[in-house]
Amino acid sequence: MKTDSVNRINDDTDYDIVIVGAGLVGATLAASIVSQKANQSLKIAIVDQGAAPTVAVLDKEPPKFDPRVVALTQHSIKLFKSIGAWHSVESMRACPYQFMRVWDNEGTGEIAFDAQELAESELGVIVENSILLSAVLDVIAEQENITLLRGHSVIELKSNGNGDKAGSSVKNITLSNEQVLTARLVIAADGAHSKIRELAGMPLRSWSYKQKAIVTTVKTQKPHQDTAWQNFLVTGPLAFLPLAHSTKQYESIVWSADNDEADRLMSLNDEDFKVELARAFEYRLGDIEHTDKRFCFPLMQRHALDYIAPQIALVGDAAHTIHPLAGQGVNLGLLDAAALSGEITRASERSLALSDESILRRYQRARKQNNLELMALMESFKRLFGTKNLTIRLLRNTGIKQINKLTPIKNWLAKKAMGLS
Repeated sequence: MKTDSVNRINDDTDYDIVIVGAGLVGATLAASIVSQKANQSLKIAIVDQGAAPTVAVLDKEPPKFDPRVVALTQHSIKLFKSIGAWHSVESMRACPYQFMRVWDNEGTGEIAFDAQELAESELGVIVENSILLSAVLDVIAEQENITLLRGHSVIELKSNGNGDKAGSSVKNITLSNEQVLTARLVIAADGAHSKIRELAGMPLRSWSYKQKAIVTTVKTQKPHQDTAWQNFLVTGPLAFLPLAHSTKQYESIVWSADNDEADRLMSLNDEDFKVELARAFEYRLGDIEHTDKRFCFPLMQRHALDYIAPQIALVGDAAHTIHPLAGQGVNLGLLDAAALSGEITRASERSLALSDESILRRYQRARKQNNLELMALMESFKRLFGTKNLTIRLLRNTGIKQINKLTPIKNWLAKKAMGLS
């Protein structure tokens, strides 16, 4: 991989594909494309305004973890294996979990999932975002046909009507250092506030959940039991996700709460927050012994009306964002990456130009409906568990109990969440 520093301009500015955003989805997409033999002749640039990720070290007390973690499904793990990144992830830090406990804080309903019942070694794997991204960047660092341009943002996107030597139209991408790149295909992996989506004038539907998510790392009195935990409070879901550590006492929490409640929780000092957190979690893992710095961000649902425009594709958060209650946001983005990589490979095998509209249409058909369905499901869950209607609460609690008894239905739900069906 050729790397361009902030102060040096790469003379070679003509690319087949420019991916804007070197986060987990964008970097994985690039690695997936070049992993296929049919794509070896493609020249790819990745543009990102940020610095390379730094992996936290654990050789101190308390250990320091990345506050952002990903609950990987089997589909996502398979993708990382296919690009050659998974061995590196496992050699650093990854926490497989065999069990999941989901319960209704307003009643006694609870569902217990067990990997053994599904004949699987694990339900999923919790990995810190920086570890995943570092592993993927190490993979693409070995690729001669990928150029990583860091420290630059995109300020202009235009169509070049003159086309390239082969007669295909190209896009001109102007960077903040005034460098102009040309590409036959531009892929926006630049997040929820995508500059490419904005410059391309691609409409977006969005609405607020009227909630904020608090994320941090905590140490609990009791070990996490290789279990992912989720408690549905009336003000929003609280998840404890196990982290890889010899004591098994560290978890990443995602506490989604109504705006006023989230603001109150963020205003607490650490000692008071630990008490509130342990109480909200019903002391399932005892007291909270330590909490790291808390981060808080508003929760929005966003969905682009179209994922594609002429020679432009949106992936990941640039195309859609959902409520974190099921931990599916990054996994959906990785499914986007796998689908688009597959269509690019198909085009290379058939000698189709990357500007061919069929490539992007097939990608959109493969991903848009699936994402909409999951977004609707998450919205339904959020409303179901956020209701204050006593009758609905009673029915909800009864339904959870019944599902836990119906093993085939429970296991079907688990497989859907794991990406196995």
